[in-house]
Amino acid sequence: MLAKVMRVEFDDNGNIGKRYRRQDEIGTPHCVTVDFETLGQEKPELKDTVTVRDRDTGVQERVSITELVAYLMRA
Repeated sequence: MLAKVMRVEFDDNGNIGKRYRRQDEIGTPHCVTVDFETLGQEKPELKDTVTVRDRDTGVQERVSITELVAYLMRA
């Protein structure tokens, strides 16, 4: 879905903190994390949401997958 409108990279190597640091180093402006909450396994109300982390501020927000492209385009 994202690859149709922007450049994307998939990374599943190491723990999430290391992934964030690696992406920060290469200048990735936003990281999108799919986790158990995305699948609704822990909290059903968070099903079909992802965490978006801003490189510059470190702020993380839960965003609906259906709103993800619009969110990233205005960020």
